[in-house]
Amino acid sequence: MLFGFVLLFGYAFVVWLVFFKFKWMKFNIAWGVVSVSVGLHLLLIFLLGLRYVAPYATEARLIQHTIQLVPRLPEPTLVTAVLVEANTPVRKGQPLFQFDRRPYQYKVNQLEASLAKARQDVLVMKNDIQINAEKVVKLRSELKYAEYQQKLSAKLAKQGAGPEEDAQKWSAQAAAYAAGVKEAQAEEERARLRYASEVDGVNTTVAAVQAELDQARYYLDNTLMVAPEDGYIINLQVRPGMVAGEVRFGAIASFICDADRYLLANFFQENLKYVKPGQLVEAALDLYPGQIFPGRVEAIWQGSGAGQMLPSGTLPNFSYVPTEVPQGQFAVAIRLDGEDQARFPIGTQGRATIYTNPDSGFVVLRRIGIRAYSWFNWLYPFSG
Repeated sequence: MLFGFVLLFGYAFVVWLVFFKFKWMKFNIAWGVVSVSVGLHLLLIFLLGLRYVAPYATEARLIQHTIQLVPRLPEPTLVTAVLVEANTPVRKGQPLFQFDRRPYQYKVNQLEASLAKARQDVLVMKNDIQINAEKVVKLRSELKYAEYQQKLSAKLAKQGAGPEEDAQKWSAQAAAYAAGVKEAQAEEERARLRYASEVDGVNTTVAAVQAELDQARYYLDNTLMVAPEDGYIINLQVRPGMVAGEVRFGAIASFICDADRYLLANFFQENLKYVKPGQLVEAALDLYPGQIFPGRVEAIWQGSGAGQMLPSGTLPNFSYVPTEVPQGQFAVAIRLDGEDQARFPIGTQGRATIYTNPDSGFVVLRRIGIRAYSWFNWLYPFSG
């Protein structure tokens, strides 16, 4: 910057010597236009220096993460209590809203009873295996007896010592016992399969009921909505008696997180040529007239929606953009210094400047400019 001042004052001194001191040339309108034009071009040195050494953002806003509070319930549920106040800090895990527990408690009770029954049924299936095994043994014994009687009756009937009907009766009885043995064996196998049906060592029926019970307990736990992080709620409209749940679309409140808030400033793309993370930043926030807040560059968002094309069957149509329309900008995330970040609420706006070379003389000019803006906020807007 010193070179620029020397060049500018040197040029002014030469003009003074030529036209006014020694009057080597007559100063007229033409020479006046030329002299002023050359002087204005020399001023471009300061413009270029400020743009690249101390880029300036006229639009900067405080950004905070927000969490949309959506009831995690499977059906519309009555809000029975609001346990938080608007604009009041809350800690992570602190209760916010209480929903009607009764329908979810009833479901848990029902499934707990079903789980107890399913576990009892497993013991019954184990006994069914033993019962069907004993039934097979009994029917096999009766089959052997019927086969013996059939052979004996057939022998007596052949010798004329007994009726043929007895042989036929015992033959039919043996066939019935044989069918009974097969049926009992099938029932035993079915009972064994039902008893042996397991997932990770747990009977499948018991596992299915346990899964339903776990889900019911999950919904019961979610009848109490708690704070996901440290933060607060603005514009609290939830009241006891309202119904929230699956039928309502969207959240019932927005939770503003305290952690990881940052200042997002927009810069012209070419001004970011020498900007890097970690560089010194000064911000003037409209909320605090006359104050300057230091910070550091955290990240440069090298991209914008202007370069995004969504999948479509329509070919891109590029149109002429007038030169007076502002060019695209990139955003820079800035982390402001200070432990008390609560001073910077969400949406706070202002301006910011980045010092790519803090030792440059151009920084002095930018420091004056941003402080002038901050002090001017005492007067503007003129609201009376």
